[in-house]
Amino acid sequence: MSYPKIMVTPPGPKAKRIIERDERYISPSFGRAYPLVVKKGEGCIITDVDGNEFIDMNSGLAVCNVGHAHPKVNKAIHEQVDKFLHYSYTDFFYEQYIDLGEQLHDIVPGAHKKKFFYGNSGAEANEAAIKLARWHSRRQYILAYIGSFHGRTMGAVSLTASKPAQRRRFAPLMPGVEHIFYPYCYRCPFHLECPSCGYYCIDYIEEYLFNKYVPPEEVAMLIGEAVQGEGGYVVPPKGYFKELKKLLDKHGILLAIDEVQSGMGRTGKWFAIENFGVIPDIVTIAKGIAAGLPLGVMASRADLQDWTPGSHASTFGGNPVACAAAQAVIKAIKEEGMLENALRQGKHIMKRLGEMKEEHPMVGDVRGLGLMCGMELVKDKESKVPARQETEDVMMSCFRKGIALVNCGASVIRLMPPLIITRELVDKSLDILDESLSEVEKGKP
Repeated sequence: MSYPKIMVTPPGPKAKRIIERDERYISPSFGRAYPLVVKKGEGCIITDVDGNEFIDMNSGLAVCNVGHAHPKVNKAIHEQVDKFLHYSYTDFFYEQYIDLGEQLHDIVPGAHKKKFFYGNSGAEANEAAIKLARWHSRRQYILAYIGSFHGRTMGAVSLTASKPAQRRRFAPLMPGVEHIFYPYCYRCPFHLECPSCGYYCIDYIEEYLFNKYVPPEEVAMLIGEAVQGEGGYVVPPKGYFKELKKLLDKHGILLAIDEVQSGMGRTGKWFAIENFGVIPDIVTIAKGIAAGLPLGVMASRADLQDWTPGSHASTFGGNPVACAAAQAVIKAIKEEGMLENALRQGKHIMKRLGEMKEEHPMVGDVRGLGLMCGMELVKDKESKVPARQETEDVMMSCFRKGIALVNCGASVIRLMPPLIITRELVDKSLDILDESLSEVEKGKP
């Protein structure tokens, strides 16, 4: 069967009626990308309420890494539902929680012993990381990156620095958080070039933060994304994290890596930090771990978890159904060669994006690892002024043609399809993206 299939220009009449009901009853705080009203998902295909079939190039925001309605995951969920839905691990025990920990122990980076805390989301995983780092180190400061996204709860949003809308009118936020520059080489804040810069974005931490106003002996943790997600699908230079770890180790500062969007096979490895040869002290995981069920994990070196009963817990965290789904996700990724496919298809996507960069004056930069690929659009390649409206127009054009992808950063089109995506679906999606770029460049969004 050929995809995509557009029966009626979206949003169709059924979708419009549902959106009208949403406007009446649902909080306006959600920022929707476009009016896609989903009825069904199977594999890499999303069907809307009007019968349109879209190629899913965003995996439900990097959540459905194994595809929609994966049979192994569905089977595990149904089997667990028939046993029991909930029995708070805060106060009692069940085996599914521990079984998942054993499987995670094998895939989370590092040969050291690890322990795990389960919540319900990436934000909760990052909140747990904040609390653990402060508890264990007895230090109060936390370093985070400009451009980062770590969640919207008060602690997590204090780390987040992606868009003003995420923080506006919520101050004062959690104290003790200092933001530093991410290695965004295409838009280097120091106007330098890598590698001749000598990783000055690391040196300035010592020179300006630690030597001027942030005592390094009072810094508990630095938290960052191995590949920055909402900030623009920014891939750091290969040696960045190794140099950063040297500085952190010098001052006894923990390194926490947020793998909420980049983990669970997204970059062709279980976790994106594995691409950089560094072992973090803490890893936070969510999104793709349970194929759409709510689950967030804070993984750390076992010796860090010296906190006492009652210091942190979650009634719903590690729900047995979500744990069963997560175990099935890990099994499916292993057994079906999804890491290998992510590398294979990602390499092809980057080749095609590179060709588009040469052909289209609006494409300023392309970057990615595995199936975490970004295309940054600019007004012109010399000034690098972000093409904000044009990015929206390209995204909407793709949507109307049956490709579900979303943007990020100031003007980045991101491609993050399920790890099971086929070459045929990749090429069809990229053909439509190419076509949409041409239309927008000609002023015909």
